[in-house]
Amino acid sequence: MSGRARLALCAAAATLMASCALLPLVDKPTWLLQATFLVAVQTGVGAATRRVPLARPLTVAAQALVTLMLLTLVFAREYAVIGLVPGPDAFRHLADLLQQGSDDVSRYAIPAPLSAGIRLMLIGGVLVIGLLVDTLAVTFRSAAPAGLPLLALYSVAAGLSHGSADWLWFLVAAAGYLMLLLAESRDRLSQWGRVFGGGPRAPGDRPGSAVAPVRTGRRIGAVALGVALFVPLTLPAMQGGLLDGTGAGVGAGNGNGGTISAVNPLVSLRDSLNVDQDRQVLSVKTSSNDISDLYLRIVSLDDFDGVTWKPSQRHIVGVPDQFPTPAGLGPQIKRTTVKTTVSAANWYAQDWLPMPYPPSSVRVGGSWRYEPVGMTLVGDHGQNTRGATYQVNSLHVQPTAGQLAAAPEPAAALKRDYTEVPSSLPSVVAKTAKEVTAGATSHYGQAVKLQNYFAVTGGFQYDTQVEVGRGRNAIANFLEKKQGFCVHFSFAMAAMARTLGIPARVAVGFAPGTPQADGSVSVGLKDAHAWPELYFEGVGWTRFEPTPTRGVAPSYTQPESSGSSLPDEVLPSHAASTAPSAEASQSETCTAQQRKQDACSSPSAAATLHEDDNGPSRWEYTLWVLGALAAVAIPLAPMLWRMRLRAVRLGGHARTDEGAAAHALAVWQELTDTAWDFGILPDESQTPRKAAARIVRLGHLDPAAGASVHRVADAVEQVLYAPRPRPTAGLAEDVRRVVGGLSSTVSRRTRLRALLAPRSSVRVVWAVSAWWAALRTRTEATRPTLRKPSGQQG
Repeated sequence: MSGRARLALCAAAATLMASCALLPLVDKPTWLLQATFLVAVQTGVGAATRRVPLARPLTVAAQALVTLMLLTLVFAREYAVIGLVPGPDAFRHLADLLQQGSDDVSRYAIPAPLSAGIRLMLIGGVLVIGLLVDTLAVTFRSAAPAGLPLLALYSVAAGLSHGSADWLWFLVAAAGYLMLLLAESRDRLSQWGRVFGGGPRAPGDRPGSAVAPVRTGRRIGAVALGVALFVPLTLPAMQGGLLDGTGAGVGAGNGNGGTISAVNPLVSLRDSLNVDQDRQVLSVKTSSNDISDLYLRIVSLDDFDGVTWKPSQRHIVGVPDQFPTPAGLGPQIKRTTVKTTVSAANWYAQDWLPMPYPPSSVRVGGSWRYEPVGMTLVGDHGQNTRGATYQVNSLHVQPTAGQLAAAPEPAAALKRDYTEVPSSLPSVVAKTAKEVTAGATSHYGQAVKLQNYFAVTGGFQYDTQVEVGRGRNAIANFLEKKQGFCVHFSFAMAAMARTLGIPARVAVGFAPGTPQADGSVSVGLKDAHAWPELYFEGVGWTRFEPTPTRGVAPSYTQPESSGSSLPDEVLPSHAASTAPSAEASQSETCTAQQRKQDACSSPSAAATLHEDDNGPSRWEYTLWVLGALAAVAIPLAPMLWRMRLRAVRLGGHARTDEGAAAHALAVWQELTDTAWDFGILPDESQTPRKAAARIVRLGHLDPAAGASVHRVADAVEQVLYAPRPRPTAGLAEDVRRVVGGLSSTVSRRTRLRALLAPRSSVRVVWAVSAWWAALRTRTEATRPTLRKPSGQQG
């Protein structure tokens, strides 16, 4: 097999290996088999046209035409001429399939079903990338830039997928790219002549073993791959908030399709509660006379990893006219319909629609999607709440304590999904939950005991200036120090409920706001809140309020209901103090007049249970700076190395015969390396005079530059052959003149290649290989030899 055919096979294999990163995006892997066959045909066409040979543009055009015909054969056969040649109808059908695929991407969560549209997007994308890789690596003999389309293919997959095996797909893609580079290097080494042949083989070397540059290239590739895999693990992570008011959330907008990403939305909750001055976010008018239960829910967090809660990836659909009955809600539970009109501030750009829970219908303008599990609406294609006014019909569910206490066990699948806790959760969490709920005869009784433990009897203080640790022990530290705010209380209660076998999740949104004179309710940034929701069969997801001095405890968790239409003064909707209270869980209130005067202190929340909010530490900044410097320096390393080497070779030298001789040889080496950088391969089998004539001829040098080449060659011959070599002045200037002559006769692309990716930088690989070989030789030479005693027989 010829070197170019081997390179073409490696290019196809690299494309398919990078395509494996797309496998987690759909539920069936069968598309990859089709893509493999089509890429093989595409590669075969390229190999055949290059063998003819055709001009490079014609080779690319032939492959592109065959690729289009293959896609027509597979996806639009019935609309094509003789089932193969695409016409107007075939193009329209392919366009319709692409549109269908785009809609399916925005409609389904990962892994999406393998519809015809998604299959066309996957296979077509792989074929396009395969064509680009083959064109760059094989047709134009430049494998290094072929990594860009491979990187684009992997990046698309990595940006959409959030699986735990992403590192494996990176490893497969990187291995394919390294294989492509090695194949190109071997092909070039086989053509470059004696100078690239490496040192003489040792007697024990196998005839087919790799030469030193190839062996070293493999080692360097392995080291680079290891660095790429493990160095990012040591760098600080960058995370964004799902509920950020700037509209940088998830959903179909902003390029994230229809997938609800598992990103922690509590970052913006922290920011909202940390504002110096409260601002109205929403103005709410409701048909209910009791606003104490007017929580506006944005999203639910049901994925618990032991550190924090976040929303799972969910399937989203178009907004139905009437929402289905909430999961688990039985007909025997009392309920009333509440009509609510919500107006969002013009500056508040939220990707999720705040609504009372559970909603039964929504009237809202714009492009929105419905997530059935959480019964939430998320913006599509950049849609957000900025300046929106919408109407929500919701159910005010009013279960009794007896109904909750008599709730049967939920379905096994639901219980399995919503009671899962990681093995890394400290045992003290489950132990405390059992101790607190001792004596309870039902899950409802356990839930009430947990709520009262945090809000009343446990000695917890609502404090915004907390330091409760970070990581896997966050909840355990919170239970020990007993200071925190809504995020800490909701996280801890939901986690403890799960350890008791009660399905639990965390909701994020707004607590009841402040009543206004016109009958509306003003909801501000400082009303941002998080609370746990527990599931009871026959009732559904049910709100609890463990945070002292925030929100309103549900009536079904209290022995008696006050019947007030306003939030209970024991648990007002605004925090009353930012300092720890003198007594445990001491309730305070904040009047409407105080709110108008901004006399109420503001709470502060954190995205997760962490130690402080002082920003990145000094070592994190250091790592970022080092990473940025490495990202800039590594691509420029060949250029910087050549510039430094040229300066050393053409610089000053000792004013002795030996110094002049060494300078002449260094200048000649620089001249031949420069010619090599411009595409004139060195040939050490020739004498300096013949090599000079070859450089002048192939470089199309003018007479002045040609004379400079011959002067340097004469100086080298003097050093090599003359009994008493005479020093020659001006050799460095001669080399600079040659560099200018070579640069003026080549294309801009060749000049950039010579500057940014000089071919002679391969000498670094040779130097490392020689150093390694010498080290091994010294090691083997110093290794003691074991000899048998003279009288011992084998």
